[in-house]
Amino acid sequence: MATIAADERSPGAVGPGPDGPRTGRNRAGRKLKLRNTLIGWSFILPNFIGFAVLTLIPVFALFYVSFTNWNVFGAAQWTGLDNYTRLFGDASFQKALFNTFYYSVFHIPLTLAASLGLALLLNRKLRGVAFFRTVAFFPYITSVVAIAVVWNMLFSPEFGPINQFLRAIGIDNPPGWTTSATWAMPAVILVSVWREMGYYMLLLLAGLQTVPAQLYEAARMDGANAWQRFWNVTLPGLRPTMFFVTVMLTIQSFKIFDLILVMTNGGPGQSTLVLSQYIYQKGFVENQFGYASAVSVALFAICLVVTIIQFIANKRRES
Repeated sequence: MATIAADERSPGAVGPGPDGPRTGRNRAGRKLKLRNTLIGWSFILPNFIGFAVLTLIPVFALFYVSFTNWNVFGAAQWTGLDNYTRLFGDASFQKALFNTFYYSVFHIPLTLAASLGLALLLNRKLRGVAFFRTVAFFPYITSVVAIAVVWNMLFSPEFGPINQFLRAIGIDNPPGWTTSATWAMPAVILVSVWREMGYYMLLLLAGLQTVPAQLYEAARMDGANAWQRFWNVTLPGLRPTMFFVTVMLTIQSFKIFDLILVMTNGGPGQSTLVLSQYIYQKGFVENQFGYASAVSVALFAICLVVTIIQFIANKRRES
């Protein structure tokens, strides 16, 4: 009896004692947990590796190169803060910075308003609504080169249909659009809003689908008109989607490059030169990769600060 009792008290027993089955179950549970962990890592590790190789390491390299003088053909020379102090006296950088804010200040609200209007219009049960949603989204997936060529023809000062229409309604001296230093940026903003509003329309449409229909019914029963329902039901229900769209629009606006490069190439003069194109000119045209990296870091800092301000403002509205 004493021997059996001793066996039952033994912590390493695997027999019929109380600790044996529990130890086996714990060991099997640890193996299952390890197996599930390895399976999970096998799914996400390729993405992490791709992110590290294609994004994280180049970003760290960018910060290092911004403190050097490097033209690709030789060794990088450490210059400290020289590239950053050069920014304050660079008139072209200041012009590009002004144009970037000019573009963003008008592009963000206009695109947001156009996208929201389209989303509200195409959220109704209309005949052929799927076709019109496709038509609105189609410019976003169209080649930027094709869009720029067609719109440059439309904006032609002498033969473009836009100016011909303006002359027909009594405007004798219509704008020069992309050939005018004053009107080139408004023309780019107009084309950019037309191109991107379909994409953000889809995001806002998805947000509208999440607003409960019962809230609209309750508002109607309380006597709320269409504007009151929009202001008190639709906008609060769309707040998370609107915040996401605003952040994405802000980042996209500060990064604008392809449309301006193809449509105006920064001209006339420097009237449409933006930071992304200035980075391209300094880096890949003039081989000043150190200075181009410093401009890139400045653009990154601007986007980061603006995004943080948006997050703080959104948090305060929710509290």
